[in-house]
Amino acid sequence: MDAGAGTGAAVAASQEQGPQLRPDMTLSEKADAVEEHMLQQLNRAVAKSVLYVSGDVDPTTYRPKPLEPGQLALMGDDPRLKKMPSKPTLIDFFKYRLTASQQHLLQSANLAMKAGHDEKIILACLLHDIGVAGFIRSDHGYWGAQLVEPYVTEEVSWAIRAHQALRFYADESVGYAYPEAYVRWFGADYVPEPYIQEEYKRAREHKWYMTGRLITVNDLYSFDPGVVVTIDQFEDIIGRNFKQPEEGLGFDNSPVAHMWRTIIWPNKFL
Repeated sequence: MDAGAGTGAAVAASQEQGPQLRPDMTLSEKADAVEEHMLQQLNRAVAKSVLYVSGDVDPTTYRPKPLEPGQLALMGDDPRLKKMPSKPTLIDFFKYRLTASQQHLLQSANLAMKAGHDEKIILACLLHDIGVAGFIRSDHGYWGAQLVEPYVTEEVSWAIRAHQALRFYADESVGYAYPEAYVRWFGADYVPEPYIQEEYKRAREHKWYMTGRLITVNDLYSFDPGVVVTIDQFEDIIGRNFKQPEEGLGFDNSPVAHMWRTIIWPNKFL
């Protein structure tokens, strides 16, 4: 038996046996082992982007696992994920790609709706943390604003970007206090980075300041787990205020189409 055949037999045996889990493994290690087993069954290799692993490993030393003999790299739909429609809409992304933390977005938008705010505020609340729920957490206000910029008004995208800084600063005129959750999460002595401080100063003097501020007012940090809001509740508001491309998000040749495609296919090899 040649080396390639031996490797192939070992892979096949591993597929039949299931993931190799040991009692001394951490939950993270067990999750990695299960994922590795699933990928072996697919006979597709996934090389995670460095953003996925930075911190867990030193990115300057990270090397993706090489392909096994006869193994192919994943270059399309990941069978582990729900398949997206060929022309995906914003609602499709809520249903098939955004994490369960989208309830935070839905309940924030629901709160804005109950408060009688106009549709631009409701839409801004619905989308303000889309970066966290579906793309990149760090600097999520900037990523989220960029993601939706071609499809919403300039005011809405500005407000989503601005809330990144505004949330760290109280405004008594609208009843917004510094969130107690931030004290628990970041510590009582946390001070925002200088770029956030400068962003706040610019936003405070901007003509759309209050639009961004109202996102923070309706930004629930302790939303009610007993209340479940669905994206379908906002279908009409989205229809009137979100410029859904006919080709589908990710396929309209917009400056951000590649970002939507990355959410569709987060594990493509290249």
